[in-house]
This record gives sequence, structure tokens and C-alpha cells, in this order.
Amino acid sequence: MPAFDQTPTSSSDAPQRALWISTLAFTLCFAVWTIFAIIGIRIKQELGLNEAEFGLLVGTPVLTGSIVRIVLGIWTTRYGGRLVYTLTMLAAALATFLLSYAHTYTQMLIAGLGVGLAGGSFAVGVAYISPFFPAEKQGTALGIFGAGNVGAAVTKFAAPFVLLAWGWQAVAEIWALVLAVMAVVFWFTTTDDPAFRARRNGGGTSKSLLQEFAPLKNVQVWRFSLYYFFAFGGFVALSLWLPRYLVGVYGFNLETAGMVAAAYSIPGSIFRAFGGMLSDKKGARSVMYTMLAVSAVTTLILSLPAATAAGPAFGITPAIFIVVIFILGFFMSLGKAAVYKHIPAYYPGAVGAVGGIVGMMGGLGGFILPIAFGLLKDMTGLWSSCFMLLFAIVAISLLWMHLSIRQLRRNSASTANASVFAQ
Repeated sequence: MPAFDQTPTSSSDAPQRALWISTLAFTLCFAVWTIFAIIGIRIKQELGLNEAEFGLLVGTPVLTGSIVRIVLGIWTTRYGGRLVYTLTMLAAALATFLLSYAHTYTQMLIAGLGVGLAGGSFAVGVAYISPFFPAEKQGTALGIFGAGNVGAAVTKFAAPFVLLAWGWQAVAEIWALVLAVMAVVFWFTTTDDPAFRARRNGGGTSKSLLQEFAPLKNVQVWRFSLYYFFAFGGFVALSLWLPRYLVGVYGFNLETAGMVAAAYSIPGSIFRAFGGMLSDKKGARSVMYTMLAVSAVTTLILSLPAATAAGPAFGITPAIFIVVIFILGFFMSLGKAAVYKHIPAYYPGAVGAVGGIVGMMGGLGGFILPIAFGLLKDMTGLWSSCFMLLFAIVAISLLWMHLSIRQLRRNSASTANASVFAQ
């Protein structure tokens, strides 16, 4: 048997090893996925890009990394997360390395498509890790894995120093090398997940593509997708929008605004693990209710005009804004974990497909919402219009969730009554 096909013997520590190595790998993937947040600024200067071209360059990896999640999620179910995760990291590392040799805008965009594969690793990790843990621990496990979002902060803090010392090309090459090494480490230190081993050893037939996609006909999947569109997509969008908002509204200098945005990103990622623990102990539904309710209040507060020299005296001061935005980010992180606690509970046999589509919608939120924020600002002249949009999304999500749960309870009650009468 070729060495590449050999699987290390499973052991009692395999779940923990798979979780922590996958989380480290996802952290590095996320660092690569957001690489244009730093090097894109220098590329914009070198190529003389306008704002629209710059936005497309920065958004290309986010877009492709979101769309590819559903495909990678299904491949993980069919071929095993260990193989798919390794190949995804190697492919993203190659594209990132080739980026350093791109000279034209078109070449940059093509390379960006490959860099975006790093963002698709989330769907692979979710489908790979879930089978290692029982249902009562999956929220905690997936919450810890999702904390790999902190990779965005790694790039924001480390990449500028590398860029200033050796140029943006060095950032791409070093990030690519680290990711390639991580792929090799991942392959040789992890095992195939239990669900994939059972399918392979049992010799059963794989699901057809139609069967893989069958759960996506369920409206519930799209309800979960809307939650994640806000919780993850809104979180990413605010991470990107905050520097611009603070400079434009409160006159912060770019360095201070950037540090506030970085500080917003880090706890917002780390507390995702706490959200997973809460979902296991209190129930994902309770966490989602709380997240949406608090988010509705905070986005409504942030929709008020800012207290500036040219604005009303009753508006939101910078101190109040920062406190409220951090509260919002904290609860968004809890919600990100709660959404993914639902998926293996409701769709244990389709975590790859359902997790992929939910992850895709969340990623698309990170791509679409910043564009929508800019359009609303241009149309209304109100900086706070971005929070009005987020409030509308939260309100719809909260109402949809409440009505759906009421319907589920009515259906359960009817079924129980029918069982009593049938006895």
C-alpha cells in the first residue's frame, strides 16, 4: 500500500488530537484566507487600482472560499476529512505561493481564486471532527474548532512586519510554506474519522449526489443559513468595516481604528469555543434566542446617529459605540457556535452537505454585507445605516425562529395527543 494511503492506528486520544490539530490547521487556513487584508493595500498602490478593483481583489478569496464549502463538505463525507483537508491545504498553499509571482491584476485575481480554498477548510473540519464526539460534546468541539477564526488577527498583526521588511511577496511565500508544512503534519498525525472508517470498512455504497443534496430541500437548513449569514457573515463584515466606520464617523486615525478592529476580531473568535460549551450545557436553541435578542437590541442602539460635533447631542459617543460593538461581537460568537451545534443534531448523516451550505451562506455574508454597507451609505448618507440593515436581518431571523419553534411544539403536541387516543 502506498505511504500516502496509510492511516495511523486509531487510539483513545484520536478525538482530541484530531480536534486540536484541525483547529491549528484552520487557524493557519484562516490566516491565509485573509491575506489580502494586508498585502492587498500594497498591491493596490503598485498596480494603481481604483476602489472597485481593490474591493474585488480583496473579496475574491472570500467569495470562492464560501462557494467551495458545500463541495468540500460533500467530498469530506465521501472521501474522508483527513484526505480532503490535507489536499485543500496543499492546493491553497500552492495558489498562495504562485501569488507572489503574479504581476498583473488578472493574475492576482486568478491566484485569489486558489487562495480562497483556504476558507473552504471550515466545512471540511466540521464534517471531519463531528463524528469523533458524541452529541452532548459536539457543540464544545465545534466551538473550539471555530475559534480558528483568530487566524485573521494573526495576519493583521504579523503580516505588516513581514511586508515592511521583505515585501508583500514574502508574506505570500511564508504563509504558503507554513500552510504546506501544516498539511504534512496534519496527514501524519491524524486518523480518518469514525464515520468514514465505518463506511469504508463496511463496504457500503456511497450516497449519490442527489442523496447528498437531499437535506437542502428542507426549509430548516435555510433558516440555519440565515442565522449564520448574520452571526458569521455579519461578524466578518464588521471586522472589515469597523476601521472605515471609526475613521469616517469619529475621526480616529487609521492606526487606532485598525487596532480596535483587531481587538474586536480576537475575542469574537475565541469566545466561539465558549458558545459551543454553552450550547452543550444550556441547549443551542436557548443560546440562539439569547444571541438574536441581544443582537437586536445592540444593532438598534448602534442605528442611532453618532454624537459628533456636527451631529445631535444625544447620539452614540465613541466610548458607548466601542462597548456596544464589543457586546454585539461577543454574542455573535456565541451564535456562530450554536448554529453548528444544531447541524449534527438534526442532520447526523449529512453534516458535510448541510454544514457546507450553512458555511457557504455565512461566508457570502462576509462578502455581500460590506458591499451593502457601502451602497447604503452612498444612498442614505447615514453611516449608521449598516446597523439598520443588520437589525432588519436579526429581526427577521428572530421572528422566523420563534414562529418555527411554535410550529414544532404544536406538531409535537398533536403527535402526542394522537398517540394517546390510539392506545
